[in-house]
Amino acid sequence: MGKKKVLLILFLLGVFMTTSGYGESKVLVNPIENISKDFIKGVDISMVYEVEKNGGKYFDNGVQKDPLQILKDHGVNWVRVRIWNDPYDEKGNPYGGGNCDYKNMTELAKRAKSIGLKVLVDFHYSDFWADPGKQEKPKAWKNLKGKALEKAVSDFTYQVVKYMKDNKALPDMVQIGNEVNNGFLWPDGKLVGDDAGGFENFVKLFNAGVNAVRRVDKNIKIAVHLAEGGNSALFRWFFGNVLSLKMDFDVIGVSYYPYWHGTIDELRENLNSIALWLNKEIAIFETAYAWTLDDADGHPNIFGGDLWKIGGYKPTIQGQATAIRDIMDVVAHIPNNKGIGIFYWEGCWIPVKGAGWKQGEGNPWENQALFDFKGNTLPSLDVFNLVYGKEKITPNPIEVLSEVNIKVSTGEIPNLPEKAKVLFDDDSIRSIKIKWDNIDPKFLTTPGEFKLRGIIEGIQKEIYANIYVSGQKNYIQNPSFESGTLSPWKVEGDISAVKVVKATPPQNAKSGDYALNYWLDKPFKFELYQVIKNLSPGKYKVSFWIQGGGGENLIRFKVSGYGGEDKFIDIINTGWLNWKNPTISDIEVTTGEIKISIIVDGNTGNWAWIDDFELKEQE
Repeated sequence: MGKKKVLLILFLLGVFMTTSGYGESKVLVNPIENISKDFIKGVDISMVYEVEKNGGKYFDNGVQKDPLQILKDHGVNWVRVRIWNDPYDEKGNPYGGGNCDYKNMTELAKRAKSIGLKVLVDFHYSDFWADPGKQEKPKAWKNLKGKALEKAVSDFTYQVVKYMKDNKALPDMVQIGNEVNNGFLWPDGKLVGDDAGGFENFVKLFNAGVNAVRRVDKNIKIAVHLAEGGNSALFRWFFGNVLSLKMDFDVIGVSYYPYWHGTIDELRENLNSIALWLNKEIAIFETAYAWTLDDADGHPNIFGGDLWKIGGYKPTIQGQATAIRDIMDVVAHIPNNKGIGIFYWEGCWIPVKGAGWKQGEGNPWENQALFDFKGNTLPSLDVFNLVYGKEKITPNPIEVLSEVNIKVSTGEIPNLPEKAKVLFDDDSIRSIKIKWDNIDPKFLTTPGEFKLRGIIEGIQKEIYANIYVSGQKNYIQNPSFESGTLSPWKVEGDISAVKVVKATPPQNAKSGDYALNYWLDKPFKFELYQVIKNLSPGKYKVSFWIQGGGGENLIRFKVSGYGGEDKFIDIINTGWLNWKNPTISDIEVTTGEIKISIIVDGNTGNWAWIDDFELKEQE
């Protein structure tokens, strides 16, 4: 055999053994017990039209192929496409983001159908992106109200689905609206807020779309789609309201991004509960995870920094595969076989100039695609086939990621975390219970610092808490709500607006795991307060932390009952994670006690997070 032939064979072997330039030729995936053969293994392909139009190409084992065929070859059996009403400006220029008009998306759906893939159609009822934070009407419908708007929804939906049917691209499932946590077609179909049309209008508009689909083909499944898959309170609130209004749907679609929408356990608990309550089929309509933190086009990526520590998996090809597998596992084991599958969001969105999230801008998603930056198939795409394997893999712990640093005042008992984050060799990060040693009380009586040992159960690894004791005592009880309860705080007024919850995402709490949250789907007023007794005479200062969306009539931080005139600060919230630290100083206590109050006069939908109160003697 000649030297050139040997080199050629070695080159081809290299191509077939490694599908990307990121050092991984395969992934390890635990099989999913009893997963059905018709489980939906879907991918949203909406960006493919624009990627290909701008010269993007896809490769499998070094061979250029149709990306839809590549998906099918690796186990994908469904695709999803979004449809915007008119994604072009008055001069006919496209907005970008896929240019997802119904004719372009029908071409993709037709290609999918021709190779045996099933199709989910996602109606946004908007000219551009719609999500829980924005649900803007199409410009052609801007001035429509009531029956006229319902007719527009019905006519457009019928026109699109009929067009797809006539072009051999009939969808198998249709979702009416995208991530409708607070409705769609605002303000008419908005659920909460002073300008909201409310649930009744939302359901009328929703059912108008449903009826149009069923007129074309009664066998098409209808879905309603909510984001925040780990948010049980949201799902209970939403479905508790729409069911009595006879909203017509077959499937509950869920967005679940592990770095935004809670833990896998919270997702499992919510979906299992909803399935038992509503007896409806459930699917994940959107999920994704990063395979790298690299950036290909200079446009900032949504997934970056330390977000993976919240998400629960390393940003690697293996981590991406494990994340997909674990989410599939949750859905596959929803009670009564109600979990029907998942869709991976925009798995084909590779970095190609001209195919950005909007016209003239870049791609924030390329590090969460299922292809590398040059369009080569990533080994993580094999997860859709590997979940049907038979050989069980036992992941091994390799590193404790949690660092425990706790600050307390003299005499205060630390709230130790119940679990530690541990990295395993399948690139998953699991939360495992800790058994802490007992604290010697003498360490808490004087300022200083000490270490407390804990054992991570099951893996027998040690962890240490660094505990810092300051010289000043914080006289407030349960100052950071880490007990998970309200006591000894009290609430007068609309108590249903106030709750102590585990912060999701974690940054909603200023520190620790828990914080106090207020929100209500109608106007509300309350006073949150605590009376601290047995204070020595002298000067004190009191403070706390707050962040919220704003719009309240009043947020007042007040102290009273201490022997002087009431003191207060009025607060204006200015947005998510814009933390404020109101502080009232020079409080001369002469009565031996003080009442600390937060008084809120809120409008429908106002929200905030409150944490970390301090009452200390003023130096």
